[in-house]
Amino acid sequence: MKIKQLSVAIAALCVTAGASAADPKLGIVYDAGGKFDKSFNQSAFEGASRFQKETGIKFIEVQASSDTQAEQVLRGLARKNLDLIASIGFAQTQAVQKVAKEFPKVRFVLIDGVAQGANVNSITFKEEEGSYLAGVAGAMASKTKKLGFIGGIDIPLIRTFACGYAQGAKSVDKKAEVIQNMVGTTASAWNDPAKGGELARSQFERGVDVVFAVAGGSGNGVLQTAKEKGKLSIGVDSNQNGLYPGSVLTSMVKNVGNAVYDSFMQQKNGTWQAGVTAKGLKEGGVDWALDENNRKLITPDIEKKVMAARKDIIDGKVKVIDIRTGVNCPA
Repeated sequence: MKIKQLSVAIAALCVTAGASAADPKLGIVYDAGGKFDKSFNQSAFEGASRFQKETGIKFIEVQASSDTQAEQVLRGLARKNLDLIASIGFAQTQAVQKVAKEFPKVRFVLIDGVAQGANVNSITFKEEEGSYLAGVAGAMASKTKKLGFIGGIDIPLIRTFACGYAQGAKSVDKKAEVIQNMVGTTASAWNDPAKGGELARSQFERGVDVVFAVAGGSGNGVLQTAKEKGKLSIGVDSNQNGLYPGSVLTSMVKNVGNAVYDSFMQQKNGTWQAGVTAKGLKEGGVDWALDENNRKLITPDIEKKVMAARKDIIDGKVKVIDIRTGVNCPA
């Protein structure tokens, strides 16, 4: 989208958003996956929508299809004197860092990344903890003890998911094998379900019978292919159990929606603060999903094992490695 077109789009959104003089002016910028990716961005959208439903305060929403466009979008919104802008995804980290300095009176909340600034609140998640539970469930459900992992891009964040998953699997069976593939190297890797499905088929041919998809919209192709091939999949970010009931073993839920909802509510209530917040199992930032869609797949033994691991992590008895701290993955 050209800059001129982008400005027009933002202006139009501002008109439709509308708000009373007393209401905070809020914005949200989705990353390349888009708000209907049935995963990360959609969770953010649902959190913002819940805030709007409860308060009647609308928000402006824009999608940035690239890192460069994210900076343009953020700057365009900041010029409209919004009170708070939620940037969804680590890919917007540099854009938030730069634009926040230019507009010190505008507040920014960055989801899944860390940017510095007195007007920035960075919210990260302990993905390794939720992924550990996914690994426990996956290893117990697997007949071949070959588990798959399909990530979007090979970056520390995605490797953290993979490492936690492998640690959980090997806590069940030290001989469990985790085969890993990445969809691509650019932003399009988060929205390529065909490639996700292709990688899943390749893993199934190698003996994988449970695959964890951490690839945004591309993960939808993984889940669909698992269903077609009679294999099990594990969803991510949002609860994806209902997409293919009876085929999605569980989902590693990352409560992005709650983070957006809380940030908007804090701005409304005057309690918003800058800083860095990390949310894990204990803080309600991540978890595993058990509902009517996967109830028949989760045996009493699996549930017992996962819940025991969950408690041990919260109590500090099990330490899950976050490779972003510089520690190599032990699994």
